[in-house]
Amino acid sequence: MSSEPKRGIWRVFLILLFIMGLSFLSIILMGRFQSARAVAQEGYQYLEIFNQALDVIEKKYVKEIDAKTLIYGAIQGMLYKLDPHSIHLPPDYAKDLQVDLTGEFGGLGIEVGIKGGYITIISPIEDTPAWKAGLKAGDMIFKIDGQSTEGMSLLDGVHKMRGKKGTPVTLTIVREGWKEPRNFTLVRDIIKIKSVKQAEVFDGKYGYIRLITFNENTGKDLREAMKKLMSQTQGKLAGLILDIRNNPGGPLEQALEASDLFLSEGTIVSIKGRSPEDNQAFYAHKENTYSGFPIIVMLNSGSASASEIVAAALKDSGRAVILGDKSYGKGSVQSLYTLKDGSMIKLTTAYYYTPSGKSIQAEGIRPDIEVEELSPEQIALLKEERQKEEALRIKEQDLPGYTPHQEVEPKSKPKSEEVKSQEPKSFKEQVLNDYQLRRAVELIKAWEIFQAQYKKASSQ
Repeated sequence: MSSEPKRGIWRVFLILLFIMGLSFLSIILMGRFQSARAVAQEGYQYLEIFNQALDVIEKKYVKEIDAKTLIYGAIQGMLYKLDPHSIHLPPDYAKDLQVDLTGEFGGLGIEVGIKGGYITIISPIEDTPAWKAGLKAGDMIFKIDGQSTEGMSLLDGVHKMRGKKGTPVTLTIVREGWKEPRNFTLVRDIIKIKSVKQAEVFDGKYGYIRLITFNENTGKDLREAMKKLMSQTQGKLAGLILDIRNNPGGPLEQALEASDLFLSEGTIVSIKGRSPEDNQAFYAHKENTYSGFPIIVMLNSGSASASEIVAAALKDSGRAVILGDKSYGKGSVQSLYTLKDGSMIKLTTAYYYTPSGKSIQAEGIRPDIEVEELSPEQIALLKEERQKEEALRIKEQDLPGYTPHQEVEPKSKPKSEEVKSQEPKSFKEQVLNDYQLRRAVELIKAWEIFQAQYKKASSQ
């Protein structure tokens, strides 16, 4: 009999507790609603201003202009304010991007970005008109066919450099160490890019792979290259040099595949954004992993994006030693969103972090062994030669009564730079002409020697 009142008290207590919980929840939800409402009201306020500006431009601008041009311009301006990698791609440009990812397109063969308000070369792609003409990472494209690139969007710059095979385009280049810009007239070509430029065995047991870009076939191409090296060494590869200098990067998925070839466990890369759904970690798999030999990864300032993901994954895991110069430092992830009219937004949605938890954004990867592009002897000799040439060269301004440049209107354009192929004829010549590669070859050989000596000493 006495249990009935107790049940009634507990029932009342639970009801009161439920009502208190609902009240507390409603207060939280109301706060969030009010906050969201305030944000929405602020957004509507600025949308009204935008519509007002659009109306004024359409009615009062000196020339008639269509709404599409204005809206596209507004979207592009909005994304330009975010960061250099967030862009709007009109339908034609969006198609260009899809073609790029297949590894075949028409153009010059350069990866570009914005630096100091100008279009700047991140990396020339090997065996392309830009590479053969001698363009380098860090070169600023001052003009395209005489039009200044100052303030030019990346999309417009790329579109101007694209074109039909066989048609010329003149780039005015500013390079550190030059007193004046120089003109390079390049002939557009169909750019067919195989990720693996070179894969060969040297000294009978060491492998060298030159990976020049990332596209949708990179993982497959790299695996085929490794099969070739393993076959030629009867499965006893003593060491690998993975050369990703001047590799501008590409899809994240292909960077994961490339890294997974040499890692059997652990994190390859993690990405973190503002939204929880953008936070992910990607891991290596034990299956089909190439192991049992040391790796040297070669980097330079033209190594960006996917290249840096691979280098950082192998470095942080202890799988490879990094040799060369500091890399470019692109540590952001872009996602593609297709709009109703077929245009796209390429938006920075996250930053990626190396297995050790570090971001390389605007910092790059510092190599374990820093090696300049030229040997100290080559640098000293080059400096000495330039000083001699400068001392012997008589300039116009050295002559008495010369006419200052300002008083004379140029009558002809400067001659374009002579096109010279940078491709050596053989791997031995590559080693002789490439100081960084020579150091990598020496190191991979020394690695085996030191290991043998260590084992010998341990057995005594």
